[in-house]
Order: sequence, then C-alpha cells, then structure tokens
Amino acid sequence: MPKIYVYFGIVILFYSNEHEPVHVHGKYQGKESKAEIMIDNGKVVKIVIKSVKGREPLPPKILKDFEDFVNVYTDKIVQKWIDYFVLHKEVLCESIEKRVI
Repeated sequence: MPKIYVYFGIVILFYSNEHEPVHVHGKYQGKESKAEIMIDNGKVVKIVIKSVKGREPLPPKILKDFEDFVNVYTDKIVQKWIDYFVLHKEVLCESIEKRVI
C-alpha cells in the first residue's frame, strides 16, 4: 500500500492491488474517499470524487482539501501510478505543507 503524499493530515495512497481507472485514496482519521482520474487519448478529461464502499467518507472540509490537492497534483499522481503499477518502480511519499489553492 504505497503512501504517495501527506497533505495537511490527509494520507493519499494507492492500494497495491489497484485497478483502472487511475485513482487515489484519501484517508483521514479513519475516514476515506477516492478520486478517479479519467484519461482519454493521453489527457486527463475528468476527475470524479467517490465514496469507498464500507468506509465513512471524508468530512466536507477535508474532502474539499483532498479534491483541491488531486486537481493540482493530477499529472504527478498519474506519473506515480505509471511508475508503480506499470514500471514496477518504488514511489516515495512526499509531505506537502503548503496549501495548493
């Protein structure tokens, strides 16, 4: 379960047995939501925030922070997905301590 970012207490990660579409999970104090990144012809066309089955979703303010982060870091998240799931490289966790928006 590679943790790829920590953003103001939100742990952003992939699960090791993931599937497409490209997506990341955001966890905060036992709650969890995910962001699916829709790619068409090599370009990000849409980001969809979803609940995770069996988990309580992120609270509204934290969910907004998670969504803002994913919107700004989309290209880097996709690259980390490719590195980890396609190229089988190690991905490092980055702590982001500055607001993205």
